[in-house]
Amino acid sequence: MRTYKIAAIPADGIGPEVIDAGAQVLAALGAEQGLAFDVTTFDWGSDYYRKNGTMMPEDGLEQLKPFDAIYFGAVGAPDVPDHITLWGLRLPICQGFDQYANVRPTKIIPGVTSPLRNLGVGDLDWMIIRENSEGEYAGNGGRTHRGMPEEVATEVAIFTRTGVTRIMRYAFEMARSRPRKLLTVVTKSNAQRFGMVMWDEIAAEVAQEFPDVTWDKMLVDAMTVRMTLKPQSLDTIVATNLHADILSDLAGALAGSLGVAPTANIDPEGRFPSMFEPIHGSAFDITGKGIANPVATFWTAAQMLDHLGEAKAASRLMSAVERVCEAGILTPDVGGTSTTRDVTEAVVQAIRGSNTFGESAADAG
Repeated sequence: MRTYKIAAIPADGIGPEVIDAGAQVLAALGAEQGLAFDVTTFDWGSDYYRKNGTMMPEDGLEQLKPFDAIYFGAVGAPDVPDHITLWGLRLPICQGFDQYANVRPTKIIPGVTSPLRNLGVGDLDWMIIRENSEGEYAGNGGRTHRGMPEEVATEVAIFTRTGVTRIMRYAFEMARSRPRKLLTVVTKSNAQRFGMVMWDEIAAEVAQEFPDVTWDKMLVDAMTVRMTLKPQSLDTIVATNLHADILSDLAGALAGSLGVAPTANIDPEGRFPSMFEPIHGSAFDITGKGIANPVATFWTAAQMLDHLGEAKAASRLMSAVERVCEAGILTPDVGGTSTTRDVTEAVVQAIRGSNTFGESAADAG
């Protein structure tokens, strides 16, 4: 039996609820596939910050290094400034482990309705690649003369040839691996004439290595229009840290809900553990109500399994998720009335091969 060491960081808001659901599904999947998941939970996050003044301990990265993967819930709390929560936990892990490829698949899942008119399963199927180590979130800048009328704040976006080249190569390779072999490079080089112009130039250079991939270029503002009006024209998308952050939220909404949107923070070289998380955030407005959508967390687990080389298990998990959603077992964010527990139990039953989960899930507990 293959055993994987998983570091779980549920963190804030609905994070503990969906990570608990994910752990239940992984346990069921492991029993069916001959896999074992040794999950260690870390209590880092906003509660930890209130007690200790930091979001995680100083040696947090050292504690995480021995693990095969990190399963992350959500970070953010109403009473803790966002720049403290994000820069105190998630970003130090992404940057400290050089998880430079943020991979965000988006598609319409059977049973989930897109807000776009006449759009169904197969009409929107994208892979968004986000540069995850530098760009607008590099953390370069500062403030001087704090509190004075002449106070100045600078936020400097960093684009390096190494950073841009490796994410472009990753994106082209991803596009090559998909049936349509189509890549769209998102830019804003008409207004940002240094970093984004280099971004465009490197895209063209890397494209020469992939003659079998068709690629085009879109300004980020025009890209929002194309995603909304011509979703079938897109497949693989690569964008900067900020641009892809925004576009992937739009993508999740167009596919039905952020509650079904997953993400993977990947170190493609495998030097450090990669981190897998849903993108819906801490959602304190529904925390504790039992209605958080666990689908994004399950899909994220499938990404984790793929990364660990367990493609068969990943496929079984996604098949179970799609069967459950198609059966109408959905949380309120996607028009259903089921609870987090209902969906989780249904997916567990589907993994075990049940054909009656749609009728019994709500009564199972």
